[in-house]
Order: sequence, then C-alpha cells, then structure tokens
Amino acid sequence: MSLYLEYINEIEDRKGQGLHPQPIDSGELLAEIISQIKDAGHEHREDSLKFFIYNTLPGTTSAAVEKAAFIKEIILGESVVEEISTEFAFELLSHMKGGPSMKVLLDLALADDAPIAKQALEVLKTQFFLYEADTDRLANAFKEGNQIAKELLESYAKADFFTQLPEVDEEIEVVTFIAAEGDISTDLLSPGNQAHSRSDRELHGKCMISEEAQTQIQELQKQNPGRRVMLIAEKGTMGVGSSRMSGVNNVALWTGKPASPYVPFVNFAPIVAGTNGISPIFLTTVGVTGGIGLDLKNWVKKLDSDGKPVLDANGDPVLEQTYSVETGTVLTINTKTKKLYSSDGKELVDISSALSPQKLEFIKAGGSYAIVFGKKLQSLAAATLGTKLVPVFAPSKEITLEDQGLTAVEKIFNKNAVGVTEGVVLHAGSDVRVKVNIVGSQDTTGLMTSQELEAMAATVISPTVDGAYQSGCHTASVWDKKAQANIPKLMSFMNKFGLITARDPKGAYHPMTDVIHKVLNDITVDEWAIIIGGDSHTRMSKGVAFGADSGTVALALATGEATMPIPESVKVTFKGDLKDYMDFRDVVHATQLQMLKKFGDNVFQGRVIEVHIGTLLADQAFTFTDWTAEMKAKASICISQDDKLIESLEIAKSRIKIMIDKGMDNHVNVLQGLVDIADKRIADIKSGEIPVLMPDDNSKYFAELVVDLDQIVEPMIADPDVNNDDVSKRYTHDVIRSLSYYEGKKAVDLGFVGSCMVHKGDLKIISQVLRNVEAKNGSIEFKAPLIVAAPTYNIVDELKAEGDWDVLQKYSGFEFDDNDPKQTARTEYENMMYLERPGCNLCMGNQEKAAKGDTVLATSTRLFQGRVVEDSERKKGESLLASTPVVVLAAILGRTPSIEEYQEAVAGISLTKFAPPLKEMSVTATPLNFMPMNKG
Repeated sequence: MSLYLEYINEIEDRKGQGLHPQPIDSGELLAEIISQIKDAGHEHREDSLKFFIYNTLPGTTSAAVEKAAFIKEIILGESVVEEISTEFAFELLSHMKGGPSMKVLLDLALADDAPIAKQALEVLKTQFFLYEADTDRLANAFKEGNQIAKELLESYAKADFFTQLPEVDEEIEVVTFIAAEGDISTDLLSPGNQAHSRSDRELHGKCMISEEAQTQIQELQKQNPGRRVMLIAEKGTMGVGSSRMSGVNNVALWTGKPASPYVPFVNFAPIVAGTNGISPIFLTTVGVTGGIGLDLKNWVKKLDSDGKPVLDANGDPVLEQTYSVETGTVLTINTKTKKLYSSDGKELVDISSALSPQKLEFIKAGGSYAIVFGKKLQSLAAATLGTKLVPVFAPSKEITLEDQGLTAVEKIFNKNAVGVTEGVVLHAGSDVRVKVNIVGSQDTTGLMTSQELEAMAATVISPTVDGAYQSGCHTASVWDKKAQANIPKLMSFMNKFGLITARDPKGAYHPMTDVIHKVLNDITVDEWAIIIGGDSHTRMSKGVAFGADSGTVALALATGEATMPIPESVKVTFKGDLKDYMDFRDVVHATQLQMLKKFGDNVFQGRVIEVHIGTLLADQAFTFTDWTAEMKAKASICISQDDKLIESLEIAKSRIKIMIDKGMDNHVNVLQGLVDIADKRIADIKSGEIPVLMPDDNSKYFAELVVDLDQIVEPMIADPDVNNDDVSKRYTHDVIRSLSYYEGKKAVDLGFVGSCMVHKGDLKIISQVLRNVEAKNGSIEFKAPLIVAAPTYNIVDELKAEGDWDVLQKYSGFEFDDNDPKQTARTEYENMMYLERPGCNLCMGNQEKAAKGDTVLATSTRLFQGRVVEDSERKKGESLLASTPVVVLAAILGRTPSIEEYQEAVAGISLTKFAPPLKEMSVTATPLNFMPMNKG
C-alpha cells in the first residue's frame, strides 16, 4: 500500500475520534503527494493539493524539505500548478519558518532573475529564523557586492521584521472562564496520563479540563464575538506544578488565535489569570506563545480594625472579594494604562507586571522566540555592515545598587550575562540574556521540544552548551506500544541533534531510564552554572536551575542562551540540632511550616530560595532544592562548603565516567568535557583561584528565614487535605502535619518510595528499616503494597556493590527486568514490595497509578488531584508526602505509624548527618574580578 493510502486510512480512523487529518511531517509521504499534484488527472490530486498547502509542518521536518523544493520549482517555472501562483508560492514560503525554506529564499534572492530576487527579498525581510549557514551566505554575498544582500542586511539591521508588525491593541476585551477554584495544576490543562498524545496537538487538546468545559468555552466564544476567553484560577495560582508547554498549547488551541492558515492546530496568544497570579515557570511558557498572564488580586485578606488579618476557626486568613470574575464576566485589558477594567470602565487592578516592555514585545511578535532570534539577527547584521546598532527592542533592564553586595543568584547571572553594559554589576530586577551551561529534555515533553526545534529550523545543538541530556524517565514504567513508537524516534532525533541520550538509537548501549533531574544534578559540575530543563523539578543542588517549557528548552539547545529577569532571593539558614531519629525530608517540611508561620504568605513564590545547607552532599541537598518547585519558587541555590562541594564533584565525575564506560558519550566527547570541567573546578577551589559560590555579607534579600531544627521533634507529612471545606485550600503544599496528628490510625492503601526526591541513602534506609522490623517481629508482612523505584541505574549498581540490593531483593515480590520490561500498566497491587525500573513511576502518573480512591503515602513531590491517584465513587484519592522511613513503615502496618513505632523502626539508622554550618557562609566583598564575564 502507498504511503498516501495509509495516510487516508489513518484519516478515516481519526474521523471516528472526531479528529482532522494529522499534520504531515514525513518527506516520503509529501513526495508522493507532490507527484499526485503534478499528475493533472490523478484521482487524489485535489486532496493532495490541500494537504500540501494546509497540512504540512514547517521548519526542518523532512516534509518541509520536500515542500520548499517543490515551491522553488513552481517559482522558477519548472513545475506548473495552476492553483499556486508565484505570489502564493512566496506566501507559502514565508510561513515555513526557516530551514529549507530559508535556503530556497536565499537561492532565489541571490540569483540572477531580478524580479524573482526582489520578491524573495521582500519575504526574507519578514524572516528571523536564520542560522550560521544562512548569515554566512548573506555576509559573503554582501562582501562580493550583491545589492540584494546589502538591502536585506540593512533591513535586518533596522529590525524591520519586528518594527513592521502591527502594534499591540490598546484594548483587549476578554470574557472570563473559571477553570477551577484554588491552585490549578498543569495536569488539569494537560493530564500526565495523556502525555503520549502531546505532539498530536488536536488529539491532546481534547483532554483539557473536560468536555463540558470545552463546550462552555465554545459557547462563550459564540456569545462574545470579538472577545477573548480568559481562563482563571479562582482563589489560586494558575499553572502550578510544571511549565508543561502542552498545557499552554491546549489553552491556546481552545482560546487563542491561529498562528498561520497553513499550519493546523498551532495557536498562540492565550490569556490566563489567577487570583494569585501565574506560576513562574508556567508564565515563561505563556511568554513563549505571545500570551498574557494576569495577577488578578481579586480576593484579599480581610483585616480587623488594627490592620491584622481576620482568621477563621482553622486559623486561616479570611478572604474577601474585591471584584467578581465569575464565568461570563466581561473585562478589558488596557495595554497602554496597564490596568484591568470592568465592563463599565471601573479600574480593577494594576496589571503592569504582565505588560512590561519586554512582555509587550513578546505579545507583538507572537512569542518570545521572535525576539530572541530577532535581537541576534539585528546585532549580526549591524556587525556585518559595520554600522552602529540601532535601538529597536526594549533595552535590557540593568539595575545597579550602590554599596549593595550580591546574592548567590545575582552572582551567577553576572558571571553568565551576555550583551550587557561592560563593567555594570547587575542586581535583582535586571532583565538579561544569559549563557546556559546545561540543558535537559525529558521524554514526555521531548517530542514537543523536537517539534519546536524543527519549527525554529535548528539542526544542531549550540556549541556554547557544556552538556545536554535527553531522558527516558517519564515513560520508564511501562514499555507499551505508545512508548515503543515515540521514544526511539525521540532518542534518534536528539542523539543526532547532539544530546547525550538515555537510549542509543542503534542499541549499542543499555537503555537508561534515569530520572532527568538526578542525571542533570550529576552532570552539573560547576556551581556557577545555569541549567535549563524541560521539567519543573529542574532544581539542581549545584548552580541555579530553572524548570522550563519544551519551547524554552528548544531555544536553549539551539542558541545556548535564555532571557529572564534576575529573581529576588529568600535566604534560608538553620540553627539548633536535628534529632538523630529525624530524616532530612522532615527538615524540608519544617522549612515550609516555619516559613508560613512566620510570614503568613508564601514568600518563596516566584523567588529563588538560597539555602545555606553546606554540610550535605549534592545528592542529599537535592531533596531540598527539588522540593522548592512545590512552593512555587522560581529556583533554588544550595550554598555549599568547600569540602562538601569537592566531594560532590568527585561523585559526579565517577558517575559521568560510568556513563562514558557504557558508551553514552557522543562524537564531540561532551561527557569527557564535563569531567574536565569538574577537574578544573576542583583545582580552582583548592587553589583559591575561584572560590566556592557565596553571597556577599552585604547582599539584600526579599526575606530571610532561620529554620529552628530544635522544633523538629517528630516526622511531618504534607497532606493534600482533600476534604477541606474551602476548595481553594485542597491539594496545596501548605498543610504540614505532625505524625502524631494521625494517632497511628489513618489507613494507608499504598506506599511509594521513588522519583527525584530520593537518593541512594533512602534506598539504604529501606533495607535497614526492614531489617529492624524483621528483628522485632521475626518476619516482614506488608499490609499495603510498597512500590520502590530507584532514581538511577548508577544508584542500583552502587547498592548492589554495597550489599543493600540483596536485602531489597530478599523482601521483594517483584523485581524489574530490563530484558523483559512491562508492556502494560499495573492495575492491581498485592501486599508486597515491588522493585520497579529506575524512573518516575507513580510520581508522573502518566503510565501507572495507585487504585482509584486510594490513600497513598509517598516520598514523591506530587500531591495534586489525580496525579498519583484518582478519585473513586467511594472516596477521594489522596497522596500524602513523607520521609522514606515513614512510608516504608506505613506500608508494613497498613496505616500511619505512631511516633513510638517509628522511633523503634529507625533505631540505629543514620538518617541524616545534616547540621547547620559552624559559621555563616558569605564573603565580605563582591568577587567579580575572578568571574569570566560573557558580555558579547
């Protein structure tokens, strides 16, 4: 059967699902379609023409190569297609976003046919996805005296591709749609269990919120022509949990505007809002799509006559509404006054933070990519012409505060800043381009990242990136047909692009399913580094890491840069002594509890948590930095002591060398390069040439918190509080309860130890707790299933070498087998321990879940509704978060343990060696003299 007839059969199958034809990315299929277009009498010619014009993906897909070549034939008269005039052919090229279309346009513009060259020139003036091969070609033609090249470079130097765009509308009328009350996880917009369909935008769009919500949105659009639907998190924050480009894509698909009439299901400019604004990483994704994210502030704390918050019976602040945004409310966004107005013209709230000069540029250009590439193109054109750069774009915001030192994040941004004024020291609030050192892509967003790379016509990783990794962790649990179809294709693309990949497309090395964040934590070998990763838990304990959407990851891979404001910081230090029966996870929960108690509000939200935790190795410290995503922090930085950082770097080196031994390095020896960077960093620390990253003692913080370890007297649990009368207070990480609160009576249906929140020490703790319980009871009997998933194979190998894996095998009823991985998701669990494949497992919730309505006690990070466990008719599913020993003991008992049972089970176990540093870690002056600055 021909590829075309297979495509037609697929279209018929999709019709049954209420779907349109899948956009074409296959060059072989499009070549067949083109041959049918050329055959004037072909029975499928009419449909083939429609597929060619309206249903072919642009950028660097193999289909785009075929499409660009055929359009060139039409323009040159080598092929005649009555329905495609020369003018229309050029219009089609203008929508193809670089890559092969750029080559064709340059071929035509630099050739001898003057009328065609002029038409190509006019299209090229609107383009900005140019790479080195394109700009080198232009520069060479200019040097040879080509006038078209000169005119094009002059246009680029003036940034006509941006300045000639329509201005942002002064008034944007919106009609509200409340998507949910309380914090809205991106799982609501793009469920994890539908991750396999994310690259099929139309199909994936059907999973947003619910069919009922989608119908309501459509009704609002019919009733409000000319108005935009704005999705709202009432009494909460929009987009918590992850950046998830697919979530924004879905919102844009239902409420945004089509990006091109010739590219189906790619929309842009969504408008979203929340009572408490937008989660930082989700807001970045909104910017990628040229959207608007508003902080509504429509509910505020009620104050008494003394100006203090009025509390309810539970001790929570009482909220009162300042204005209504109930579904169907008409509001006006004014981009000039930067205010939100009611339908009768009353000013409701200042929204200037959503409409900064930089964000208005994103809105005007239809997304942040255009601005990033546009700035580079303008600078390059001016340099080629030898002219001064004309100010066109909003200038980078450079904030310098006299006599004020730098926080850790300010130092890292200063070191990695690109294109800022020479000699200027930047403080928080500055908006800056920075070099990205490490980039990570994960497997359920990786297919979208590869699509974004193709769309921006990128073919190879930026040479300025020190290292990049494509994981296989989110699809590790079940090697089902969807994974078998998607993952090898993804790994092949990323391997060719230049990333270290978890799976060798040629099968030369054993497939790794290691959790992306743990691998990134190992391959980050400089605490001055900036890391971008396609997951909200990209939170390294070395350097500063930012979770990002698949588009921002693609941009970092293609350009080696990111653009963002320098965030404010909250400083966290510790005092007192930690009880020897406490786990470090309890320190994490205590930080949250004591912060909320001190400040009332979440001061971590949108800021960097600078945690002075220098007595822990990077593996253990990662537990803290990883958790900061759940507190809606922008990022976290771990301030380490010299000896611990050196020891952590040595561990990282050993693990990178194992990856090299397994054959995972690529042709440019990226992994060996990381070992070399680590060696130099260790040498510089020992010599004092470049000291360990420390804030200045005169740096300024938004807030400072001292966590009192003496107050941590028993294990703590983060409870989703699923039955709280106030819906907005459910499924947050704000409810921290002591173990004794449950009085040893709360039934636990399943325990889960795994995901990125555990390290090797946690796996050793499991074996030690099991030994203790067996010594007391004579045997181990699980009254609830216990799922154990190590984060990485390196950890499994180390446990095998140290004898702990034997203990785990002894007590387990199931052990993963990579030679025969599970091909179907587990739907029922027995009361035993399962040793699952390294990877995300239940924490991701896209493949395996607990039984509906279960009460799960887990070490993971996710307690959102429906993530780890879904609701049933009998009860709500709930995922409570606790330390490893609490989870293990609860699975054995089938309930939460009492404090006495807990202490007995952990007797003699070294849970953590954490103690506050003996002296506060800071320096007395800003040591910029040793920091290699990237000012170019």
